[in-house]
Amino acid sequence: MDFLLVEKKLAAFLSEDIGHADLTSSTIFPIDYIGTAKVVSKDSGVFSGANLITHVYQLISKDVKVTLHKHDKDLINSGDVLATISGPVRFILTGERVMLNLIQRMSGIATQTNEAVKALNNPSIRICDTRKTTPGFRLFEKYAVTCGGGFNHRYGLYDGVMIKDNHIAFAGSITQAVEKIKITAGHMVPIEVETESEEQVKEAVSANANIIMFDNQSPKVIHELSKLVPAHITTEASGGITLENLHQYSTCPVDYISLGFLTHSVHSLDISLII
Repeated sequence: MDFLLVEKKLAAFLSEDIGHADLTSSTIFPIDYIGTAKVVSKDSGVFSGANLITHVYQLISKDVKVTLHKHDKDLINSGDVLATISGPVRFILTGERVMLNLIQRMSGIATQTNEAVKALNNPSIRICDTRKTTPGFRLFEKYAVTCGGGFNHRYGLYDGVMIKDNHIAFAGSITQAVEKIKITAGHMVPIEVETESEEQVKEAVSANANIIMFDNQSPKVIHELSKLVPAHITTEASGGITLENLHQYSTCPVDYISLGFLTHSVHSLDISLII
């Protein structure tokens, strides 16, 4: 992750929660009241966000020390101690909620991604995320996907071209949309086209698209549509694919399967700060 952007995001998260002061902790505990707390998992899964525990507390106070016992991508179980935090009690408690929010959600995403990878059970197909992320939290959620064994799709509208159904409708056709992109963006930018029918797949191939997505298609249909795509064109499946039916796509001749549910409807792991 981009270190400077991470620090900026964490500072914003802390500012949102603390405001001008933690009224409770700063009133009860003097600055020299020292204590120790443990970050403990109450769930099983894949850990993500370990180093953020340190980053959060270093932004609050350099007097807070964090010792990590588990690291990103580690499998964790209920009862595992993930980290020990020591220092001024008021600062430990001030950072508790932001820190837990981060690692709970990130570990939930990493765990769900890992479950998807295992359900597909085909290392030749890469499981990847989408832009269906929590506003302001995308950097962390996409990193969590990689901790679970998945891969990142584009980060935003700025780092990849994907011509979707509404682009096609307004442009008039796949061909016209691809031509306009090629003229403006140049030959260094790969172009992905979302297709929904045999006719659209054929048109995307003729337009020299670099990547073709089969959108909302069954495994049987994907097998048939793939026959229309030359080997040099990357293929992707997306839409209507769930954790429950993912195994049905394991034999599909595609390079990627993108899954919105990795980030938009995830169960956060239960992790607590225990004194």
